[in-house]
Amino acid sequence: MIFQTTHTCGKARRGILHTPHGDVQTPIFMPVGTRGTVKAMTPLEMEQLGAQIILGNTYHLFLKPGLQIMERAGGLHQFSNWHKPILTDCGGFQVFSLAKLRKIEKDGVWFSSHIDGSRFFLGPKESIHIQKVLGSDIVMAFDECTPYPCTRAEAEKSLNQTTEWEKVSREQPMNPGHLMFGIVQGSMYRDLRERSAQELVKIGFEGYAIGGLSVGEPEETMFECLDWTVPHLPFESPRYLMGVGTPKQLVEGVARGIDMFDCVLPTRMARHGSAYVGPKGETIPVKAGRYAEDFTPVDPECDCYCCRNFTKAYIRHLMNVQEITGLRLLTIHNLHYYLNLMRQVRDSLENGTFEELRARFR
Repeated sequence: MIFQTTHTCGKARRGILHTPHGDVQTPIFMPVGTRGTVKAMTPLEMEQLGAQIILGNTYHLFLKPGLQIMERAGGLHQFSNWHKPILTDCGGFQVFSLAKLRKIEKDGVWFSSHIDGSRFFLGPKESIHIQKVLGSDIVMAFDECTPYPCTRAEAEKSLNQTTEWEKVSREQPMNPGHLMFGIVQGSMYRDLRERSAQELVKIGFEGYAIGGLSVGEPEETMFECLDWTVPHLPFESPRYLMGVGTPKQLVEGVARGIDMFDCVLPTRMARHGSAYVGPKGETIPVKAGRYAEDFTPVDPECDCYCCRNFTKAYIRHLMNVQEITGLRLLTIHNLHYYLNLMRQVRDSLENGTFEELRARFR
């Protein structure tokens, strides 16, 4: 059995996902390690924070360091010295959002690297092969992520192409025991979302992701799309909401039956000098002048390394003189906040207090 549900509260569920590199307790937040590392963090620090699984990216690792080096290194686990589970995005989102020029064909996409303009081809066969070389515990099927807003005609054309690419993805050879997730698309159109979910279930994947959200749509529209989509996904399979989101969005996603999340927000906000604090996941601009003589922790209620040992004034000083330690300390804090929130969510599902936790974010 790949996924087991141990507790439920309405649509929310507490579970265990089994992967070749260990079990993942869900609901879970996956820190983003796009290029083979979570920005500013070491694998040891990630383990100390309680990270169970991290995310890498096919597109970026394919361009640098390249497939030959990854193969010689023995895969991403060995290369990065991270020996817990890894999920890799298929690279489709980056091809369509970062590539300077691209040409879509039946079998994939020709694109120009955003780094130096070199021409490459990436399709379902190539994407799955790259992820196999990387040794990803969870491989994502190749898809196209539509922008927002998007016309219905554009969304339907994209969905038809994505469905065909996901069928081809599923046919590719995998490493023994490794898992593949299909990705639901369909933009903000209910019938397309429902159709996409139903077609993916017919193809048959170990898990199902919901893509194409957090691309600029209103938050309520995101929640609506989840309400439309989740009922069409198998209860016995893990569900992953891609690229989401804020603490409130994570909790609301769990309430709608989502088990897995990833987002760059905790590390990106840290690099910009902001920290997540308090029971509602608010942010404070630690880099702001009003904290120049604030000799209190970033969050007095937090027990992370940053908050146990340093003050807002000190971290603000480091950020303003561009010392890398400042952004590292805020990164540690923000990742701790997200991972600890998910621990609280799991505990609340076990002891029946999830709705109380959810209410504080409203």
